[in-house]
Amino acid sequence: MTTDPLLLTGDVDDATTRLIRTAARFDAADLAQPSLLPGWTRGHVLAHLSRNADALVNALTSARTGELIPMYASAESRTADIEAGAPRPPDEQLDDLRRSADRYAEAVAAMPAPAWAATVQTRRGPLPASLLVWRRLREVEIHHVDLAADYRPRDWSPTFGHRLLHEVATDLAARDDAPALVLRFDGTSHELVIGDRAQAPVVSGLAVEIAAWLTGRSPGATLTVTPDGQLPHPPEWI
Repeated sequence: MTTDPLLLTGDVDDATTRLIRTAARFDAADLAQPSLLPGWTRGHVLAHLSRNADALVNALTSARTGELIPMYASAESRTADIEAGAPRPPDEQLDDLRRSADRYAEAVAAMPAPAWAATVQTRRGPLPASLLVWRRLREVEIHHVDLAADYRPRDWSPTFGHRLLHEVATDLAARDDAPALVLRFDGTSHELVIGDRAQAPVVSGLAVEIAAWLTGRSPGATLTVTPDGQLPHPPEWI
């Protein structure tokens, strides 16, 4: 994906506003309820989103200064921070979510144009700095759904759904454990192919719904499958 990162900043702002609006409704009992992520409460999801914003600040600062700054001090500290943040009272969760989002926005605004061409180190390897804004948008939109609070994949914009679908399909095409699939979306003739086309069922539906199914955020009930009507089981997407 080569989209100018600054073209996505408004989308991140809007997605963050929606997320904060949802989080502001939660009381302590709501935060303790399970999220869609196994083993995580809603409090875990919000703590993760706050720490992800700060991790992206680290990556953006690294790109801007040339200094090698890891997103997280370690995998263990990342987990510990989320666990420590999960049981906080609602006002602390909300304040952290807002402040960390502001720090992230300030780090984006501080980026000079040449810095977007830098490569930064993430938990999953090197990444062009130009993709960091997309990564934040992806985190906010997907984990908003994970809060299980009436925000659904159908609330994603078509543009977000298309980009997520293309990214996930590209990732799965490089994996040995992904089933063969032909993905047709939004009633167009365009399609994405994973694996051997000759052996692949055709899955059709809205791009946002296919993306939600492939990322484990939907059972795919609105999708159609030919020839036998049986949806395959895609591997966990991370």
